[in-house]
Amino acid sequence: MLYNDIKGIIPFFQFEGKYLRVSEITGGNVNNTYRLEYIMGNRRRLYTLQHINQYVFKHPKEVVGNIVSVTDHLRQKMLDLHEDPNRRVLELIPTRSGDFIHVDEDGEYWRAYTFIEEADALDMVNTLDQMEEVGRGFGNFQKLLTDFDVDRLYETIPEFHNTTKRFYRFVRAIDEDKAGRVRFVEDEIEFFFERRRMMGEIVRLLEKGIIPLRVTHNDTKSNNVLLDSETGKALCVIDLDTVMSGSALYDYGDAIRFGASTAAEDEEDTSRIALNMDKTRAFTRGFIQETNGFLSNEELSRLPLGIKVLTCELAMRFLTDYIDGDLYFKVNSPDHNLVRARAQIALLKDVEKREADLQKMIEEFLKGKA
Repeated sequence: MLYNDIKGIIPFFQFEGKYLRVSEITGGNVNNTYRLEYIMGNRRRLYTLQHINQYVFKHPKEVVGNIVSVTDHLRQKMLDLHEDPNRRVLELIPTRSGDFIHVDEDGEYWRAYTFIEEADALDMVNTLDQMEEVGRGFGNFQKLLTDFDVDRLYETIPEFHNTTKRFYRFVRAIDEDKAGRVRFVEDEIEFFFERRRMMGEIVRLLEKGIIPLRVTHNDTKSNNVLLDSETGKALCVIDLDTVMSGSALYDYGDAIRFGASTAAEDEEDTSRIALNMDKTRAFTRGFIQETNGFLSNEELSRLPLGIKVLTCELAMRFLTDYIDGDLYFKVNSPDHNLVRARAQIALLKDVEKREADLQKMIEEFLKGKA
């Protein structure tokens, strides 16, 4: 039973009311997440409890420290703008000792949030209005953090989007061939070697100061923006584990990669995978309406590069994990990471075909013609 997994943990958090039940939230690839239901008088209280994956996040206390700093800033910023932060900013639940993280007797790390009710996290965006709101949500997130000092943030996953160093890691995985799988993926390996320079372009732009470091979410899947169930409007950006300094191109590119694909990340039939330009345009409209005014022209004009780099990077990460023996991402079959890698490769090939159209789209938005 799920309760047995968490019964020794929940007494350490300041949950209000009497415990009723637990269910598992299964959407994520990294942390184990549970929804807790409590009753207080005649009022139901819902909470999210998470077990932090220490293989991915080596320093959980610093991860949670980032989240506290960012959510405090977002909440104060909304108050300064005379906006209600209720349901719009993640709210961490303190432990009985007043911290925001609990370490159990096995050295495992846990944290908890207030569960935001009457909100939808969409694994697959169904309408263009929804896609625009996801873009607006992530754009607003960056806008509210423009005056947050990026140097305050701990680098929760070192060199997370440093594609140059990820490529070296990929090459090392090939050389080590821990799981004996390299012989099955020679064509895929060649694919990434051919795109090595493109993958490192954002890193070079940052190093040269052509584009600035900003506070970025770094995991901009559509299901990380909650949409209000009644109005459909962007409500709250969630899953802040990877909030770090980075490029706006990362957030834009990853959001399009995930939300505007015509198929799931693990679609086996690659003929079904392409870039949906209508969804791309809708997300871009929401994102640019929120960010055009503080993002530089150097950033805005290079947004399509973000799609290529982030799609290629994730494809290579999936293949690296497959070669290593599936150590990072959760898998449901021995070939799951390989299927994911091939799906992203198929998507990137379609993005490359549409590059001129993507650039024209951005130019139209910046000229106010879209």
